[in-house]
Amino acid sequence: MARVTVEDCIEKVPNRFELVLLAAQRARGLSRGEEMTLDRDNDKNPVVALREIAEDKVNLGTLKDGIVRSLARAPEPEPVDEEVMDLIPTDQNIFGLQDVSSEEEHAHMAETMSTAELEASFEAEFGGRGRR
Repeated sequence: MARVTVEDCIEKVPNRFELVLLAAQRARGLSRGEEMTLDRDNDKNPVVALREIAEDKVNLGTLKDGIVRSLARAPEPEPVDEEVMDLIPTDQNIFGLQDVSSEEEHAHMAETMSTAELEASFEAEFGGRGRR
C-alpha cells in the first residue's frame, strides 16, 4: 500500500483505526459491485478505497452507517402488511392485564409520599439495588 495514499487519508480521517474500518467497509462494497468513483489503475479494492477516501470521493457518514448496520445483532424488522396490523389490538392490553406501573400512579405516589416512604417503597420493590 502506498505511503502517500495513507498519509493523504490521515488528513481526512485522523484516527487510523477508524480509517481502517472505513476503508475496509468501502473495499467490501467495491467487492460487492458498488460503483467506483475513480479509475482502478490496476489497484486492488483496499487501495482504491483509500484513494477514494483521500480524494473525498465517498461519503464517510454513509460508510459509518454501513459499518453500524453490518455490526447490528438484530436484523431490521420486515415491513408488516396492513392485514396483520388490523389483527393487533391497539386499544387494550393484549393479555388483558392492567398496567400496574402507569405514569399517573408514579406521579400520584411522588406527590403523596414523603421521601422516606418513597425510598422504603423503592427498597421493597428493588431490594436496594442501584445504591452504593
